Amino acid sequence: MLHQGPQSGGESPEERNGRKQPGASQAPADPHAQRPGEEEPGRDEDGSDRQPSAGEGEESSNLDTAERSAKEKSKPSLLGWMLVAGVIVTAAVVAFFAVLRAVTHPRTDDAEVFANFIGMAPLVDGPIMQLPIGDNEYVHAGTLLFVIDERPYRYALERALSEQAALEGQIEDQRRSINAQRRGVQVAAANLLGSTANRDAMQSDITEAQANVADAKAAVRRAEADLHYAADNLHRLEPLLAQQFVTVDEVDQARTTVETRTRAVQQAEAQVALAEARVQSNQSHYQQSTAEVEQRRAQRDQAANGVETLEPLTNQREERAAAVRLARYNLENCRVYAPFDGYVTNLTTSLGAYVHAGSQVFTMIDARDWWVIANFRETQLGHVALGSGADVFLMAHENLPLHGVVESIGYGVTPDPSVAGVLTPGLPSVDRTLSWVHLAARYPVRIRIQSPPRNLLRIGQTAVAVVQPLPGAGR
Repeated sequence: MLHQGPQSGGESPEERNGRKQPGASQAPADPHAQRPGEEEPGRDEDGSDRQPSAGEGEESSNLDTAERSAKEKSKPSLLGWMLVAGVIVTAAVVAFFAVLRAVTHPRTDDAEVFANFIGMAPLVDGPIMQLPIGDNEYVHAGTLLFVIDERPYRYALERALSEQAALEGQIEDQRRSINAQRRGVQVAAANLLGSTANRDAMQSDITEAQANVADAKAAVRRAEADLHYAADNLHRLEPLLAQQFVTVDEVDQARTTVETRTRAVQQAEAQVALAEARVQSNQSHYQQSTAEVEQRRAQRDQAANGVETLEPLTNQREERAAAVRLARYNLENCRVYAPFDGYVTNLTTSLGAYVHAGSQVFTMIDARDWWVIANFRETQLGHVALGSGADVFLMAHENLPLHGVVESIGYGVTPDPSVAGVLTPGLPSVDRTLSWVHLAARYPVRIRIQSPPRNLLRIGQTAVAVVQPLPGAGR
């Protein structure tokens, strides 16, 4: 018969059996040994043998079965050890491949989305008359962004065109004046030719008059010779008249001949004087013609020098044309169009605002190309190569991977002053302390996103980048 355990506060049989006796070794427990507090089966309390009843035999068999089950459960099974070993090996293999992938497929969560952006600024001054766009609006290339008041620039263009036309009119008038002056030069040249011809004619007249003088002098000499002969003949006849060797008529005829010859000499001398006078007159006319020739030549030279040129006016054509182009350029720049497809952002102005040339009105993000600037540790750059594929995961869309290509790898970052010191003029300043913890530097790697989805990417988004190495990368 089984007995209940001791009451609370007493010593239990297990504690009594668990204590070791000094100097004695503990024997192995016998599962069939009698437990403390139990009566030995088949014996009475006085130690005499007795026959167990049917109920006591059944209770004893149940107790033996429970003890055997507990003993079998306490033994470790071979299957359990195999399962534990398999889990450990699997974990080691998974850890090995995870580390291998982390090394050969560099990964970083220090990455941000980036795109080119420019400040949209007008090229002319004026108030904004039209602003058909809104903040954070997507626009296509060539979309009208805003319009500046065009009136002053239209007036400037009209004035430039008018000045250009006026210059052309001045050039045409000057051309006509020059043509008239050139005709005056031609007239002066013709007059010079006429005066030269007259001078040459006078020279011929002088020569002819001198020849006439010579002829007249020869006639005088002939007349004087005839007179001398007639006078000699008269002197011979007059003495013969007294002796009546000649008649009175012959003497009178001789006297008449002398008188005739005398008048012929006088007439010839008069012809000589007239011829000489003609020579002097022709010489005077020749001198006058020579002076006239010089005057005509001077007039011709003066007329030639007085002919104006078109260069001073034609040289202004390019200036006036440049003024027209500038005015038209300013007028066209009153309308500002989107240079590319992108987003309008940071729009903080409105209609009527006066803007200045070069002053930024808003920012425009270029939505054609997107990058991820991923900062990789220097120990990872050996497995990053130009042209390598990359997977990008945005924090806002973790389940939507984006694919890209490594476009550039940074070659410089700002040195750590605590390591490299402060670079100043003179000698470098180096810290005397030494850091026991060395952190790997991070270098920016630019990854171009291929086929970037619209309305998904934003500058500054947090991203995770994983680079797929190329064969032979890092060697």
